[in-house]
Amino acid sequence: MSGGPDGALLPDGRLRLGHGPIDLVIEAFGEADEVEAAYAQAWARFSGILDELVAELPVLRAPVGSGFPPVQGSAARRMAAAVWPHRQLFVTPMAAVAGAVADEVMAALTAGRTLTRAYVNNGGDVALHLAPGHEIDLGVAARVDAPGLAAIATVGADAPVRGIATSGWRGRSLSLGIADAVTVLAETAAAADAAATLIANAVDVDHPAVRRQPACEVDPDTDLADLPVTVAVGRLPDAATGAALAAGADLAETMDRSGLIAGALLVLEAQSRLVGAQERGLAHRFTAPPWRACPPAPIRARIQPRSE
Repeated sequence: MSGGPDGALLPDGRLRLGHGPIDLVIEAFGEADEVEAAYAQAWARFSGILDELVAELPVLRAPVGSGFPPVQGSAARRMAAAVWPHRQLFVTPMAAVAGAVADEVMAALTAGRTLTRAYVNNGGDVALHLAPGHEIDLGVAARVDAPGLAAIATVGADAPVRGIATSGWRGRSLSLGIADAVTVLAETAAAADAAATLIANAVDVDHPAVRRQPACEVDPDTDLADLPVTVAVGRLPDAATGAALAAGADLAETMDRSGLIAGALLVLEAQSRLVGAQERGLAHRFTAPPWRACPPAPIRARIQPRSE
């Protein structure tokens, strides 16, 4: 989509909103008049969101340091808040941009409305709304650039999860790591987006099969400056794949213990790691899909909801 903001109802009743690099697919469930009003509210908020972010790009592209990023807009504040807990690592607010936009539009969609379920999908970074007693199933990609499921994430209304995000070196954003896909469940889509980005960066290993290039040579507008980003990954021996996943899992486990995420699934080639899984707790979980489009390994673990 080019030019100004654009919106249209898809034939199946979902709402699609686009402006520049932002492409949202939205679906709400409830009485017809409530859904119609919700879609109008989402459009009203969406129409100005890109211009707001562009106005603050210099701050949003700057690495987070000792002071909270001095941003003004509500979507930009969501981005800054999502990356602030990770400031000991190299991170900019742009690591949470897709999730923050999804959260912002979700807040507008649901304001004053009575809906049973809703989602705002921003290129795979998804904000969720669940009324009490409801749940939603979400497909988890085995690779960010190709069809095929590694798992299904089920989120119930009682879970401390309202966001899911996926990152990897094959996606639309540059990555410092080599993960095919890292999917994170978190309290918000912005928090999930930031964590998925950083965990995917950490899934890494030094090996001749991995080719890197300065980020600014790949994308002159990147927020990663001249950091080496992954541009190709050849066949890795199983030991190297395992070492890369272990490095990412270490960071994911630290985030899980700190309460920053509610679970993560890391996939690289034919291996995977599940973080934050416990056998009790049904409010949110990863399960293996009913078919084997891309089977890293059978995944049948449930993730424990956090107590208040």
